[in-house]
This record gives sequence, structure tokens and C-alpha cells, in this order.
Amino acid sequence: MLPRSTTHRSITPSRRLVWTATLVLLVALAFAGCDTSEDEAARPAVVPGEEWNDPGGRWHMLIEGPTTDEQREEIQKLRAIGYVGGSEEPPEVTGVTVYDRARALPGLNFYTSGHSPGAILMDMEGNVLHEWHYDFIDAWRTGSMEELPRSTKGAGFWRRAHLFENGDVLAIYDGMALVKVDKDSKLIWAYLEGAHHDLEVADDGTIYVLIREAHMVPRISEEHPILEDFVAIVDPDGKELRRVSLLEAFERSTIPHLLDGMKEHGDIFHTNTIELLDGRLAGRLEGFEAGNVLVCVRELDIIATVDLEREEVVWALTAPWKKPHQPTVLPNGRIMIFDNRGHSGASRVIEFEPDNGDIAWLYAGEKPSDFASHECGSNVRLPNGNTLISESDGGRAFEVTPKKEIVWEYINPEHTGENNEFIASVFEMLRLPPDFPTDWIAQSE
Repeated sequence: MLPRSTTHRSITPSRRLVWTATLVLLVALAFAGCDTSEDEAARPAVVPGEEWNDPGGRWHMLIEGPTTDEQREEIQKLRAIGYVGGSEEPPEVTGVTVYDRARALPGLNFYTSGHSPGAILMDMEGNVLHEWHYDFIDAWRTGSMEELPRSTKGAGFWRRAHLFENGDVLAIYDGMALVKVDKDSKLIWAYLEGAHHDLEVADDGTIYVLIREAHMVPRISEEHPILEDFVAIVDPDGKELRRVSLLEAFERSTIPHLLDGMKEHGDIFHTNTIELLDGRLAGRLEGFEAGNVLVCVRELDIIATVDLEREEVVWALTAPWKKPHQPTVLPNGRIMIFDNRGHSGASRVIEFEPDNGDIAWLYAGEKPSDFASHECGSNVRLPNGNTLISESDGGRAFEVTPKKEIVWEYINPEHTGENNEFIASVFEMLRLPPDFPTDWIAQSE
């Protein structure tokens, strides 16, 4: 049983303070994936129009300001926090290794892989139907910078992506940008504001995306910078409408003890999930009204709902999960979450009642070594009651029945690493219905 959530009021909300420090932000382009990476030797800056042979990683702009050398270095490291495309040795057998046609949900599979800044659409047998690919450096060239900063790592990947019915794709370069490309991988627009981890598209086309900024926030630390997370609301044309600071939303909340375990500097939240709520739990739990968002704060082991109009956390829950990802409200009114390290250091997927914490279902494999993703990971409840799980570190996605039987499994055949020594991560596998429009594939260039 998980502990009960709390929504009672007892703490006076913290007032918003004016940030007083002028910032020096040096953006390093880092390899994206699932383990925190370290900087390599910088290379000379490149002027737009010059040849560029290694277009991966993460970039940041240099702004003059009265910070110390040590603070500049800390900001650089925070802005370069990212993932590698893979971290585990590849198995001998890859592709679709299990396919029970009678029990697996039919459809198309759309996913992002750690080997490339792109996405893949494939059928249930693993046949690739279409691919998208767009290098970050080309998106960056559409911005207003006169000179590109230095880079530290090679090519990146798309952390998350959303496929539209006409073949357009929204994609996140983790910690760097959100882009929209068409079916032929041609850029439609780029939003260069530090998008990371996750996005959600509303029915009207409005985009909700996590963004972050590395800077000095004196009320948190007068000596060290933090990495602050925001929810950005972006229109269908890629224009930011507004943004909400998650730090301020937590500070403004009257739920007690939410920030008791927060670090004093560095990556204080590492928010990794955003889900726009449809109101199905509104009459059952305060904070789940339509238009609020459900977020997952990995560093605090907290899931919470945020009222974006009030800019306030209105519901929160901590439990015996460790470094979790992907909380999602299910059609049955429960919540499912990917618990990365709470099963003797291995992973499990937990389905629980949000009002009393009772566990209704969980999947952890027969033994801990069967299922483990130290970083990343996702879970999706399918219309047939099965659960599609992405074990990111292992480059694996699989579908399990309510009785925990694997009826479909896919092992990524792509490799990554300096010598292609690692299996490429599968960040999120999505199952699209069999009638999802694909006539645009035949019209692709």
C-alpha cells in the first residue's frame, strides 16, 4: 500500500521574488540519452554558413554578466546535463522476438531511438514503414544567433516525439529544443528554449512542453546556480504563449513538506513527465480538474498536479518508488507509474488507487534482472487492457497482459556509442491504432 496523498492547507505560500543576478549562460551541446554525461574537449565555434561535420549535442548562448568563474562553470555543466544514446551491451537477437497475434493489440508502433535524432514507424512484425530524421544544428541555424557556441559531444537523438495524422512530427532534443518537421523531415518550425523530456498536445493543437533554464536563483542559493524547470505553453505555430515555473508552483502550494528534500543547487527537480488532465478524476480528487497537468519530479520522488492558471501545485504524492517516470491517469481512474529503481534496484510498473494508495496491479518480471531501466522508461495502458512498457536502457519494448504474460517484444537492432558498443535506448514506444492514417507515406519524397 502506498501512503495517502495530502491536499490540506497549512503553510503560507512563498512569495515570488525578483531574480537579481544577471546571468552568464554558456550552452554546451551534449550527447542526449539516459546517463548524465561529462564534457569533452571543446571545438572552435562555427559561423553559420561554414561547414559543420558533427551536428549533435546541446548548445548554449554566452551572455555577459557579473557571475564568478566558478558559477559560470557550474551553469555550463548544468546546461550540458544530458543522456547518452545507450548504456548496455546489445543482445544477439534483435527485432521482434515475441508476437502472439491472438493476444497482442494490433496496430502500428511509433518510437524514438538513441542512435539518431529521428523517429521510426513500424508494423507489428518490425517492418519499418517510415522514418524521420533532422539534425539539431540545422534547427539551430534558423535562430537569431550570429555565432554558434562550442560543442562537446557528437550527434544527439529525439528524446520524445508526437506523430500527427498528416505525418508531421513534434520532437524534443533533450535540454535544447522542440521542433516540428513534416512527413519528409523538412523543418516547419523550431522552438529553441531548452525543451526537455516530455510534451503533450491538446485537442486544439496547443502544446505543453517541459523547458529548463540554468541560472542563479538567490532565494535557493546565493552561491550556486540551479536548473529550473518550467511548463511552457506553445501554440501550433511554435510561438510561446506563456510559461509556468514549477519551482514557484511548488513554493506557492499550501501542501506541507513538498520541498523538504530538495537540493540546494544543481538539478533540483529533474521533471520528466507532463500529462494534460481531462477531468476524469475531478469529482474524486482535488487537483485533477481538466486543464491541470500531472508532472513527475524525479529528484524528489514526487508526482503532482499543477493548476496552470493559479500556477500552484494542488495535489501531490510520494511513495516507495525511486527515480520514477511516466505517471499517467488510466481510463479506470487509477494511476500507473514507471518505478525505475524501487524493486531491489531494478524496475517495476505500478498501478494504484490515487486516493488511498492501494496497489491494484504491478509488473516486475519474475526476478529483478528480468526488468531494469536505471534511467528513462515509459508505460502505456492499451485499449485491450494490456500494458506497453519501454525498458529504455535495455533498448527493449514489450507488451504484457493483465496476467503479466509477454505477448509482444521488440529489441532495438540499432547500436550507439563511440564504437557502436551499446544497444540504442528505446525512449518511448507508442502503439497507434491499425486505422491510423498512413496515406501520406506513399506521397513522401
